[in-house]
Amino acid sequence: MFLSLGRAIKFSLEDIFRNIWLSLVTIIILILALFSVNMLLVVKVIGEAAIEAVKEKIDVNLFLKTTAEESEILALKTKISAFTEVKEIKYISKEEAMDSFIANHKDDPEILAALKELGKNPLAPTLVIKPINLDVLDNLTNRLSLIDEDIVESRNFTNYKTLLTKINQITKKVSDAGLVLSAIFVFITILVVFNSIRVAIYTHRREITIMRLVGASRWFIQMPYLLSGVFYTMIGLAAIMIIFYLFLSLLQPYLEAFFVGYNVDLLNYFYGNIFTIFGAQFLGVALINIMASLLAVRKYSRV
Repeated sequence: MFLSLGRAIKFSLEDIFRNIWLSLVTIIILILALFSVNMLLVVKVIGEAAIEAVKEKIDVNLFLKTTAEESEILALKTKISAFTEVKEIKYISKEEAMDSFIANHKDDPEILAALKELGKNPLAPTLVIKPINLDVLDNLTNRLSLIDEDIVESRNFTNYKTLLTKINQITKKVSDAGLVLSAIFVFITILVVFNSIRVAIYTHRREITIMRLVGASRWFIQMPYLLSGVFYTMIGLAAIMIIFYLFLSLLQPYLEAFFVGYNVDLLNYFYGNIFTIFGAQFLGVALINIMASLLAVRKYSRV
């Protein structure tokens, strides 16, 4: 059995190298299909990271009057802290707001000069309130709207649900487009593999006839062509792993710059799930290639 398997592997490799240009086309199509599938995964991970980033930034700001006494502010903070919807509340004094403003505009001399010319701190103290989750945000904003305190100057209730909905919609549209593209590549892959096996069988039509006449088993005749689909898969997957590593290495710095303060590391994500991701892709593509090979073998080898 092992001798027969060794011969089948040898015949399969010989066919691949004998029709090298057709084999290269097949492998390139496989690489494009795998690249589109992995891009879908990248879009999914980035979309989830964007949603988590927005959720981390969810807060409600109460801007207080500059004349408010600190004792009044702390009393209001204690009152709001008792709300069941509140996860955390932070008091930012006028001085802290000014220090943060100066740090954010340290490279803008015109703004700093105007602030110095003003001669006083125009910034108001603020209460920054974080909800326990997005589901209670509406209830929290409603309760905060009912607060009737003289020290409250204004309220900032950003519609985070709309923003998250837009992110989900964009991610879904990109994913849908990627699925269509992947389906097209899979269909092309089946046609190319089918044609590659057909050409290989045509090249060896005399050998196949002789093997049938001398009583060779169906398994022995079919196996080299079925193994060709597996070899195409192995080569394509090895190539996409190298290509995708280089692609993610170039993409990662831009993600770190965009998601400042958040751990969005695609390289580590793929490293941590390498066997799951590429193992599933190997099984899926190998199955598709073997099915295409089997169809070609049954149609053209007449066994």
